[in-house]
Amino acid sequence: MPNTKSAIRRSKKNKSQAIINKIRKSKYKSAIKKMSTYLESGKIDDAQKFLPEFHSQVMKVAKTGAMNKKTVSRKISKITKRILNNKKK
Repeated sequence: MPNTKSAIRRSKKNKSQAIINKIRKSKYKSAIKKMSTYLESGKIDDAQKFLPEFHSQVMKVAKTGAMNKKTVSRKISKITKRILNNKKK
């Protein structure tokens, strides 16, 4: 239990921030799932159309610090390569 006033305020801030981060991570995971369903079902055109929105959603999560920027960048790179490789076929 926090003893000082500043510790009490910090505790409240931490709880609210944890909720916000959980929401952001959920958005990240749902964007990844949506893109992976497009790729697995073979809907490359839909994946291509969703790519800019996907990139935007995922980078918004990364810039706030809820996810590591390098991890997010790696995911974007992998998915973009998969789209381009499937597009060529």
